[in-house]
Amino acid sequence: MKIQVLGSGCAACHQLFEMTKKAAKELNINDEVEYIDDIKKIIEMGVIQVPVLAIDGRPVLTGSVSDIKKIKSVLTGKNAGSEDSKPGCSCGGKC
Repeated sequence: MKIQVLGSGCAACHQLFEMTKKAAKELNINDEVEYIDDIKKIIEMGVIQVPVLAIDGRPVLTGSVSDIKKIKSVLTGKNAGSEDSKPGCSCGGKC
């Protein structure tokens, strides 16, 4: 699994990054959590709000720092279909 946190470098972005690393560790997920602050990569992903939690190149949480329980549910795949799992652009997930 490829786990990425995309952000501008703000406190909320770093908070999501740290919470995601903690959630992965507590779930015994050994995959690296990568932090990306390259605006071009964020735009290429099709999101307009940061921070973003992406799994395997797909945005699953955008625009806010969730609680660790929510992050764990995303990492384990138990979050499918929730509003937060949709891409953060205006296409409604069609891009």
